[in-house]
Amino acid sequence: MKRFLYTLALTLLVAAGARAQEASGTRNYVIGFYNLENLFDIYDDPAKNDDEFLPDGANQWTEVKYRKKLHNMAKVIKEMAKDNGRYHTILGVSEIENRLVLEDLVSQPEIADANYQIIHYDGPDRRGVDVALLYKPEQFKYIESESIPYTFGPDSKVEFTLDEEAKDYFRTRDILMVHGTIDGEHFAFYVAHLPSRVGGKGQDLRARGGEIIYNHAIGMMEKYPGIKIAVMGDMNDDPFDESMALYLHGKETPEEVGKEDFFNPFLSMIKNGYGSLGYQGVWCIYDQILVNSNLLNAPEGGLKIRKIVKDTYYGRIFKKPFMVTQKGQYKGYPFRTFSNGAFINGFSDHFPTYIVIRK
Repeated sequence: MKRFLYTLALTLLVAAGARAQEASGTRNYVIGFYNLENLFDIYDDPAKNDDEFLPDGANQWTEVKYRKKLHNMAKVIKEMAKDNGRYHTILGVSEIENRLVLEDLVSQPEIADANYQIIHYDGPDRRGVDVALLYKPEQFKYIESESIPYTFGPDSKVEFTLDEEAKDYFRTRDILMVHGTIDGEHFAFYVAHLPSRVGGKGQDLRARGGEIIYNHAIGMMEKYPGIKIAVMGDMNDDPFDESMALYLHGKETPEEVGKEDFFNPFLSMIKNGYGSLGYQGVWCIYDQILVNSNLLNAPEGGLKIRKIVKDTYYGRIFKKPFMVTQKGQYKGYPFRTFSNGAFINGFSDHFPTYIVIRK
């Protein structure tokens, strides 16, 4: 009951804040990320590893199940819009098979009025999943985008455990970079899904992912002085792991952030017991959004990251009771699509996260 009352109070505070800002003439822009947990269509694509997600595959992935999955994803996006009084301006997503599934998603009745536009590139991942970005064109003016390949690079400072043959074979998701303007201000957004932890591997691979993003972002800041940057994704690491804290230069407090650092609002949250996914009794925050100094320390009159609830956190992990497993072995964890191989009509094994910016 206490948790329910806290959630209700938090929702009312957020909604009241949104109404007050509209009344005062200011506007929030919501920037978020959501791992959609294996959003595959039902069609066989020889270029994708989609055998499990076919009508005759291991998951018996039928049109009915696919439509339920789309509805559930759209429901979460709509619920976030209700809480915030507006749709996300930018929503990064991961674990999607192709552009078709996104076209089907944004046309769902729950969110069709958002008029989301899609930026997506087919990538080389061996599981067949990509990242993408959805945006509202009346709020974000798109300029260009780039699919940044994951390479090992001759100048990397990471010590790799893979030999050269394993490096040649390795394939993972590209990193998406999109830049454009919000309210006349120049922004770049990075969407990532860093290499998996399956089998206990990948710390060096994720560190390299953080390094790739950071080096590209520094290049963007040099090319476009004053550009505001947000990096988001399923990092498969927590905010305190070296991929985020060392290679992406993620800092816990605004006071620590230098001109070439990033502020990670989810670092303080994980230290205080929050999580966007759980595993073997431990809560993690793999779903992170970091911002550069220009977005953190913008002068008055400029867009900057704001605390979502007064005097608490700059980030939010969004969850409602319908998104949470209510009983059994995984009680309290995200209510996912499959459990022990059975379709349970859930949502995702990750909770979405977001930040809010405004002048």
